[in-house]
Amino acid sequence: MQRTHYISEARGLLEKEVVIAGWVHEVRDLGKLKFVQIRDRSGIIQVTAKLGREPDAVLAAMSVPKETVVSVKGKVVASKIADAGCELIPSEFTILNEITAKVPFEVTGKVPADLDVRLDNRSVDLRQASTAAIFKIRSEIVYAFREKVRALGCVEIHPPSIVEAATEGGADLFKVQYFEKEAFLVQSPQLYKQLAVIGGQDRVFMTVPVFRAEKHNTLTHLNEATQMDIEMGFITPSEAVDYLEQVTLHCLNTVKKNCSEELKILKRDLVVPPSIPRHTYTELVDKLNAAGVPFTWGEDFSRETEGKLAEVLGYSTYFITDWPTKIRAFYSMPNELDPKICHAYDLNYEGLEISSGAQRVHRPEILIKQLQDRGLSTAEFDFYINAFRVGAPPHAGWSIGLDRFTMKVCGLHNIREATLFPRDRVRVKP
Repeated sequence: MQRTHYISEARGLLEKEVVIAGWVHEVRDLGKLKFVQIRDRSGIIQVTAKLGREPDAVLAAMSVPKETVVSVKGKVVASKIADAGCELIPSEFTILNEITAKVPFEVTGKVPADLDVRLDNRSVDLRQASTAAIFKIRSEIVYAFREKVRALGCVEIHPPSIVEAATEGGADLFKVQYFEKEAFLVQSPQLYKQLAVIGGQDRVFMTVPVFRAEKHNTLTHLNEATQMDIEMGFITPSEAVDYLEQVTLHCLNTVKKNCSEELKILKRDLVVPPSIPRHTYTELVDKLNAAGVPFTWGEDFSRETEGKLAEVLGYSTYFITDWPTKIRAFYSMPNELDPKICHAYDLNYEGLEISSGAQRVHRPEILIKQLQDRGLSTAEFDFYINAFRVGAPPHAGWSIGLDRFTMKVCGLHNIREATLFPRDRVRVKP
């Protein structure tokens, strides 16, 4: 067998024979003693061989370059000097694949590597403890999201990524040739999750890629991103925000509980608030102006303005509700008493917008007016508008940007670090 146990499992099996497999992390040759550290996704263990005690073939095989892929059979014994408190005495040391090219950077992390070099060689970068920790945390966030929204009664759906019309309007679309037609990569699963609710699914969720052809080059944007979405029928805007708060806090608490080692590797002290404050857009505009930060009602908040808001509020995690209708998506429901305000909301987590949502327009006449007000063709949205003519319930929803959320949870400065194979304006490989 190439492996019977992961390294973390083997450490608890003193005086037992195991077979582990992984990558050579470090090699030390002291003549009569050879030490090789083996690494798999669960940890590192030291393999110790002594001249005259272990077979010559084992000693010879242990003289290998770092990152060689190996399988080791041996007995786990206690050790006072090994970091893990135990070591492996080998009876077999098998090379599964030799190194035939230079490893592009030091996997142990002793010598820092440029981010572009790391991304160009992501399969090697993932072997670093810090990078592996990021994606363990990202996986835990997705798991916690699914766990909580299923508990809220949502069922999972899988909408398409190729669409005939822009889901959010605008020109920032990737065009694709779809047989004889022109089509687009989806900006958002918005329309389709609404159609699922209208179809009687009532509460749905999804984890999907979205694509935006924006020519930006920032630390917080990607051209292909991953969203965690829900849509629910027969709920109010405040209930939707309640659910977003519950899901967000559940994700944070799950990471704090299950990823303590990964957070330690990243030197990240994750603080989970007991609740998330809520402010209306107008309230925040008034606070900015009162603090001497000029801001005109009806504008969107920039990154710089969000930084000022954090200073004014004294904290950087909060909801923004009741936005100006003109700067939100056409499917956001205007306030019945004041149509210039709509039932939309954002969640800023540690100073960065990670989630956006709204109560949706469910009346076709309002939907048509909203499209026309934004200069969008109602003909392109016939399939969407018609769905609201045959019994559409009031509904609301939101999405969380998984890449941004992971970035902030891990305390990173560049969203590309939180994305397995990031796609931005210049990067389309590997």
